[in-house]
Amino acid sequence: MRCLNLLGPVRCIVMSATIHEDLESYLGQFGLDAFRPGQRDVIDAVFAGRDCLCIMPTGGGKSLCYQLPAISREGVTIVVSPLIALMKDQVDGLSARGIPATCINSSLSLAEQRERLDVMANGGYRLVYVAPERLRNSAFLDAIRRTKIALLAVDEAHCVSEWGHDFRPDYARLGRFRERLGFPQTIALTATATPHVRADVMDSLQLQDPATFITGFARPNLRFEVTVTSGGREKDFELMRFLEQTPGSGIVYASTRKRCEEIVTTLQKALGASGDRRKVGLYHAGLLPEERRRMQDEFMNDKIQVIVATNAFGMGIDKPDLRFVVHYNMPGSLEAYYQEAGRAGRDGKMSRCLLLFNHGDRYIQEFFIENAYPSREVVKQVYEYLCSLDADPIEMTLQEIKEELGLQIGNEGVGACEQLLEKSGVLERLASQENMASIRIDSDLPTLVDVLGRDATLQRRVMRALERIVGDRRSERVYFQLPYLMQQADVGRDALARALREINKLEVVDYVPPFRGRAVHMLRSAVPFKELEIDFVELEKRRAAEHEKLDCVVRYAQSPRCRQLEILHYFGDPDPQLCGTCDRCARNASSILPAGSSPERETLNDGALQIVQMALSGVARGKGRYGKGLIAKMLSGSNSSQVKKSGLTKLSTFGLLGHLKQAEVTELLDALIFCKLVTQAGTQRLRPLVQLTRRGVDVMKGHETIEHLSISEALENKIRRGHPERPSTPAIATTDTESQSSVEILFAAPEPEDVESNTDAKPLEAVVAPAEDAVRKHPAYHWTWTLFSRGFELDEVVQIRNLTEEEIVDHLAIASEHDLDISPEWFLEKVEMDAIEKALESSPDAKIRKVVAALQADVKYPCVQLYLNWRRRQ
Repeated sequence: MRCLNLLGPVRCIVMSATIHEDLESYLGQFGLDAFRPGQRDVIDAVFAGRDCLCIMPTGGGKSLCYQLPAISREGVTIVVSPLIALMKDQVDGLSARGIPATCINSSLSLAEQRERLDVMANGGYRLVYVAPERLRNSAFLDAIRRTKIALLAVDEAHCVSEWGHDFRPDYARLGRFRERLGFPQTIALTATATPHVRADVMDSLQLQDPATFITGFARPNLRFEVTVTSGGREKDFELMRFLEQTPGSGIVYASTRKRCEEIVTTLQKALGASGDRRKVGLYHAGLLPEERRRMQDEFMNDKIQVIVATNAFGMGIDKPDLRFVVHYNMPGSLEAYYQEAGRAGRDGKMSRCLLLFNHGDRYIQEFFIENAYPSREVVKQVYEYLCSLDADPIEMTLQEIKEELGLQIGNEGVGACEQLLEKSGVLERLASQENMASIRIDSDLPTLVDVLGRDATLQRRVMRALERIVGDRRSERVYFQLPYLMQQADVGRDALARALREINKLEVVDYVPPFRGRAVHMLRSAVPFKELEIDFVELEKRRAAEHEKLDCVVRYAQSPRCRQLEILHYFGDPDPQLCGTCDRCARNASSILPAGSSPERETLNDGALQIVQMALSGVARGKGRYGKGLIAKMLSGSNSSQVKKSGLTKLSTFGLLGHLKQAEVTELLDALIFCKLVTQAGTQRLRPLVQLTRRGVDVMKGHETIEHLSISEALENKIRRGHPERPSTPAIATTDTESQSSVEILFAAPEPEDVESNTDAKPLEAVVAPAEDAVRKHPAYHWTWTLFSRGFELDEVVQIRNLTEEEIVDHLAIASEHDLDISPEWFLEKVEMDAIEKALESSPDAKIRKVVAALQADVKYPCVQLYLNWRRRQ
């Protein structure tokens, strides 16, 4: 027996012994014949009245652990779930089996929400699915007080933990919600949680002596593979090889929207040329909602077999027959990777999970980490700027604040600053629903309803509500909140938006929608920043933890042992076993080798060891003052302005590895870091400085040797040939625009001139200058140019800088005017450059507009202008 104090009279749930003994009889209602491993033990604990923490792999049947108890005993089971689509799928499936279930979310009108809440309070549902933010809704809380709750189920429970890979603040409030309800029996469920996250979930939810079940993380039907690549072209080649070997449906995950679009184009051409009839779809958050729904439906119904997507796709997708999941770019954590890869093979049949690994992919992830955990200096700048404003509330977008201060972080970084300041109690971030819309009606007509068509029922209803709000204040601007208008008109948000668009077309109506961001209300603007209660030590710990998660992904990709064993150890699986099927376990079975790998790697020969020693000597000559990217530029012989200003062209190691591409040198340095011959240290965030370890010094001097390196086979074959005769003049780096993304991020200021001549020089500290200093020292165009010069591609620069492509090209034009070297590959594809050259052949003296007009390719005027300016300079 378990007694629940539901903010009122004590209620008790009594479990029937007969029901408990005959649980198998309920399986038929779910279309099942038997329990899966671990399910029965969890359900027994639920019937015993215990709080539970259930860690079960994707496809392991977590939902049955609360759904079966829900239909076999009295009371309502409240299920907290993060996605509306996930709720809908679950509810549709339950309803189809005759199980009374519903979901309550923002897609419903207020009338529909009220109706479902009343049915819930009267015991009409066995399961009610809600999003975590619903627990802050007063109407929902009022209905909960009248509801007999049998169980609270927290799905995707890792979202509770700030140490998890998908932390959501509303999930963190669930502990207080349980407390208000008198601690109802609770089951928390997830597929991905490390021991640290599990402890945090139990603590945050305030679970009382919970029964913990870890049924094992192993997925024996998944074959995990990693292919090390040097860049985009090689990734595309390996992806096509993989798809040729792997029939069926699957997902290809990429890090950016632009990259997804490029992969779709590549696959459509390649699959068509090879006779593969599989259709390719695209999914990312930039698509319109109806387009995303269409793509998802077509994929679920097998009209599309391969979908290329960002991580916005997948949660809540129940497609059992996925035969593969490919990660084109490295994810931010093993939790995220295993959750996404685990969407394959839910039907129990063998499926493949491939990671196309490139060292350079980690730096975008590091940029995201730095945005999530801003420095003390950045938080101080944001706070003092907000305090200086007179507006209340402050309606400025994150982008506007960033631009006003000249910050070199993303919008998400500004948002993180606001969250920290809100936690310290000095400001309140208002919900976007609380922002005020306004309307002005300039008409003497008694009502405008009659002006609208008789069949415009929705518009007429909204117009009546607006006229009630305006009252006798015609020809004045009247402010109101959209939820209030929704309530007055009794319509949902989408329907209201459609009606307002049409009403605003009337000449006498001027409707201004509310500010779309989260406005800020300052609560205590007189408090000095140093007195704010912000734990920057804890913040630094969390930042370090995120970097460690990223390191774990790299270790997974480079580890010589079983892939699944690496994952199981990471999650603390109680019984880790070799899988016997991954690329590491099956090295001698050529039929299942990952594309591009060989059965065995030989030990490094003398030629390869010579190349390693040259790379180590380059790091040594840097004396711990430079980042890995700049050392790679120096070793490969880059004549970039930054290398020259840093004095690195004067070093004896300049151009020493000029026969290698810059991206290949970077890959080699990454492998040396993994082998602990080189270490990354220093205080400059986003730009760790590299230096030799004691073992690295020994290898460089020949006192010790090294047998293996975790590098791509192509690079290994190249360095095995040793160093060609070094030319008398400094070598110039081989360029490969598709491989440049492997260069590290350097968002800090350029290195000081001729640092090498100053033996006492110290690494630059990560300092955020005041806005006017930041703009004066490092203008916006310079930061854009810096990213390109570090090897980032256009779509990545657009994402990092949060600017349009046109603004990015404008920055490059200004950089060129300031004598900074640019490359046309940064902003034009080869086919576009060929088209421009062809147009110039027929009319060499043509003006720019005529050149643009002559192009069949869709090339914008600024790009052509910049290309021609570059061409003239050459």
